[in-house]
Amino acid sequence: MRIFTGALATETNTFSPMPTDMALYKETFFAEAGKHPDEPGFMSGPTFAARKLARASNIEVIEGLHALAMPAGRTVRSVYEELRDQLLSELKAAMPVDVVALGLHGAMAADGYDDCEGDIVERVRKIVGPKVAVGIEIDPHCHLTDQMVRNTDAIVIMKEYPHTDFLERGDELLDILVRTARGEVQPVASVHDLRMLVPFRPTREPARGLVDKIKAMEGKDGILSISLVHGFAYGDVEDLGSKVLVVTDNRKAHGDKVAAELGREIWEKRDALTTKLLSPDEALDEALKIKESPVVIADPADNAGGGAPSDSTFFVRLMLKRGIKNAANAPIWDPGAVKLCFAAGLGGTLDLRFGGKLGPTSGDPIDARVKVVGLIRNAKQPFGDAFFEMGDMAGIDVDGIGVVLSSSRVQAYHPDLFRLVGIDPLKTHILVVKSTNHFVSGFGPVAKQIIYSDGPGALAGDPRRITYTKRKKPMWPFEADPWSTK
Repeated sequence: MRIFTGALATETNTFSPMPTDMALYKETFFAEAGKHPDEPGFMSGPTFAARKLARASNIEVIEGLHALAMPAGRTVRSVYEELRDQLLSELKAAMPVDVVALGLHGAMAADGYDDCEGDIVERVRKIVGPKVAVGIEIDPHCHLTDQMVRNTDAIVIMKEYPHTDFLERGDELLDILVRTARGEVQPVASVHDLRMLVPFRPTREPARGLVDKIKAMEGKDGILSISLVHGFAYGDVEDLGSKVLVVTDNRKAHGDKVAAELGREIWEKRDALTTKLLSPDEALDEALKIKESPVVIADPADNAGGGAPSDSTFFVRLMLKRGIKNAANAPIWDPGAVKLCFAAGLGGTLDLRFGGKLGPTSGDPIDARVKVVGLIRNAKQPFGDAFFEMGDMAGIDVDGIGVVLSSSRVQAYHPDLFRLVGIDPLKTHILVVKSTNHFVSGFGPVAKQIIYSDGPGALAGDPRRITYTKRKKPMWPFEADPWSTK
């Protein structure tokens, strides 16, 4: 058996002014065909699953391009077409194959393409024909489209958020595809549109119970896989919204029934699934009431993982104004400020302007006398079994507040983000992290409490504040009862 794998992925914030160019792919993660390192990359679940199968049985794996870009605006059209065509040409060169398993995202858009994943798998299907097993692993913050479903045998979506299960889902996908290629199963998809845009955070109830429930249902009554599509609020596309995907072994009617039942359960729990977001002042008030350290405040509005600049200064400025000490904020993307900190050296002091570079949603730059408390070149922070490059980083002290400056635009995943630049996260009372929920994988085990904030920034916490131009169908929370809205 011959398996072709590869990856081309980014989460596209169609409202972002930052274009996604080739440099961003090469800065985030880029491996030419056959050159993927032994260390897992975030979208390389199918490749590592295929490698395991090859070690255990008579399977040959042909690895194509793997390219991942940190979320930003639409990928430049020529860049998308170049990367897509490179991956497809590698597939053509690998023919004949029995299985094609790709790591995509599900919310990738380029100039002229609202559904890059659908475009890719349709072209894959034309190359390999109807008999080859084709499947993709995608992120739950996706736009699940008919084009994607129609051109694949199986779609497996990461169940956890933080998405630390990307390797497990790769195993799940390859198991289905290999069995399909051998004629052991005939996967068929059932998709139920929830008519909602609802956040799922399996780090807390009731989302935790929903994820555990769908896991327990798999492998029974002909169910091969169940996935919850969260949707991605920052993509202005027609297929915006949350869905349930059930893949069965040739039991379409049963899959439809299961998907609809799960949909009704999620509808009943929609309010409980929505996390309360506090204003920055309210979040700081709550944090100051808690005696144990650290207290972690999430700042989703400036989350690079959602396409935000990650250079806003609102929280740092507010903490300075309120005279709060023993607090820290990370990461602020400012390559120029990092360079100046390296020039000043460890322990040096300088008058530094940092943050607030990209526009009004980043706030104004902060001008302050700072002390450099930590410096590191080519930093990495862990996320599950993967690592994310941070570039060069500097830690500074600004009147009792620690700030982590980074030369690469990445969200907060792990306490090492502070530790690597001389800020002890366990001895700092308030840690403000630019992330929506991925930070929980690293900070959850050490945080005494986690508080979610909805401050100013590029990403609105309430999607009702977003102006969409392509959303056509009624859905909650935009409409109170989308099932009865004509």
